[in-house]
Amino acid sequence: MNIVLHEPEIPANTGNIGRTCVVTGSSLHLIKPLGFEISEKTLRRAGLDYWSKLDVTLYDDYDSFISTHPEANIWYLTTKAERSYTDAVFGPDDYLMFGKETAGIPEEILVKNRDHCIRIPMVKEERSLNLSNAAAIVLYEALRQNDFCGLEDKGKLHRLSWQPER
Repeated sequence: MNIVLHEPEIPANTGNIGRTCVVTGSSLHLIKPLGFEISEKTLRRAGLDYWSKLDVTLYDDYDSFISTHPEANIWYLTTKAERSYTDAVFGPDDYLMFGKETAGIPEEILVKNRDHCIRIPMVKEERSLNLSNAAAIVLYEALRQNDFCGLEDKGKLHRLSWQPER
């Protein structure tokens, strides 16, 4: 899977999303301009020691991203969408695009991709979820739909062992 952040502004969100990408085997794509420097301490702190393991690619702008991935199946996450993310059928190599924290994905992009715009349901009175939470919610639904391919399916205790069920 692939997470795309269009002009992210808050380094802690990008760091958290980067960590989520590492533990799920997903790639992170960042479209400039960024609201921070990649070397910022808060970005690395949020990503902990995972940042060096992250498959991350930077793009100068949205057009550069699209020209690099012309055949990509991109889902555009927006509070303005008509369909829920649970209505989408995700493939194992799909791209989940999220917009900047203060404005989302530009409407010019959304109207050209209406059939691939999806949202996370929430109460009417609120604007949006935290970006890193939204990315995790949709990414895990996409992974679930693909049988969590490549991810460990059983947890292990550190000191003890699970006892067989009776």
